[in-house]
Amino acid sequence: VQLQASGGGLVQAGDSLRLSCAASGLDFSDSAIGWFRQAPGKDREFVSIISGRGTLKFYSESVKGRFTISRDNAKNTVYLKMNSLKPEDTAVYYCTTKRGPTYSDYYAEGSYVSWGQGTQVTVSS
Repeated sequence: VQLQASGGGLVQAGDSLRLSCAASGLDFSDSAIGWFRQAPGKDREFVSIISGRGTLKFYSESVKGRFTISRDNAKNTVYLKMNSLKPEDTAVYYCTTKRGPTYSDYYAEGSYVSWGQGTQVTVSS
């Protein structure tokens, strides 16, 4: 399984970015894909997850209402649209494949199997 995250960059507070996660080597439409992030000096934290068919989506409280996760199974790609970015959103963002059902322990890093290399998002104030 290979996951390639892209789309990060340096933006100002209030701006938007769209991250992409291109996947290969898996049955993509049957795979729930999640996004985590890790800020300097902090643990990696859950951001969002989407089920294989796109019918289930979950978000962390810190991004709910600002971030939207979606997927295009024809392109084997998951997206994370990030609006109203804040300096505290600064982190390396990782996409990852979920083990087991989408709704089961989706917030726990240990529930995920394969990880991409991450893409840096920096939000200046």
